Amino acid sequence: MCRLLVLYTGGTIGMAATPQGLAPQPGLLSKPLQRLAPADVEMTVLEYPQLIDSAAITPAHWNRMIDDISAHYAAYDGFVIIHGTDTLAYSASVLAFALRGLGKPVVLTGAQLPLGHPRSDGWSNLADALTVAQQADLHEVVIAFNRQVLRGCRARKLDAASFAGFATPNAPRLAEFGIAEQWQRQHWRQAAEPFRPQRLDESVNIGCFFLTPGAGARCIGQALQAGDLHGAVLMSYGNGNAPADPVLLEGVRSLSAAGGAVLNISQVLHGAVQVGAYAASQPLATAGAVSGGDMTPEAALAKLHVLLSSGLRGEALRAALSTPIA
Repeated sequence: MCRLLVLYTGGTIGMAATPQGLAPQPGLLSKPLQRLAPADVEMTVLEYPQLIDSAAITPAHWNRMIDDISAHYAAYDGFVIIHGTDTLAYSASVLAFALRGLGKPVVLTGAQLPLGHPRSDGWSNLADALTVAQQADLHEVVIAFNRQVLRGCRARKLDAASFAGFATPNAPRLAEFGIAEQWQRQHWRQAAEPFRPQRLDESVNIGCFFLTPGAGARCIGQALQAGDLHGAVLMSYGNGNAPADPVLLEGVRSLSAAGGAVLNISQVLHGAVQVGAYAASQPLATAGAVSGGDMTPEAALAKLHVLLSSGLRGEALRAALSTPIA
């Protein structure tokens, strides 16, 4: 008998129409979920007392998920988290980095249309998530959506107008569901260390900056020098390129000297930061920015937050940012 714990946090999938628009409705998912559970699965549903639209997600919500999985880790074989789509990729990335040594599947899912809608994608997403959560050899955080399984810390929400809401632009799918289940097990991670979850420090301040031509570089540099950030994600051009703006570069040096880190990732959907590919990539690196390779913005924010929460600063922080951990 496989035992699954379902954490219902909110999201479109369980919403109902109100005069102000769609809003979470308590108690809506319990019975439908039980109908979807296979006969050989014992399922417990934990509905959060304050269901939220995921646009309102905070680090405190992430800590609740981390705590619930940690508290019930030994008692269950797999976990499903029902979540709103707006920030689902952020939560998947945070959990992927925070649940170090994970040896069981943690599957996030949601829907583009509520279950009460006649064309809702929620039914298939839930069914697939329950199937994925039963895979004992899947030791990572994933997203089950639109008949695909995606690595949590590689996924992005790319479409708000179709059921194909998520993709992993720089990573392969982990499974696809058609008439038959196509498991791509050769891509699955395996636990290499004991389970040791890391709660988030909710006081950590991280800035995320999208570089733009003109005054953008100077504005970012000023924000980095203000002294109230512990870390920053800089979304630069192409392969990690940026203008050699003195205010921007001084901001990178200032935050790095204070023990923080600036993680440099690319704005483009496909590809990666490659220091040295262009001369324009050198000034940021020389100033101390850390290459984020082909990390997504969601993963970059999550990794910075988890590592800062673990107490890392200075060179230790920058080294850990450059080391694959999820």
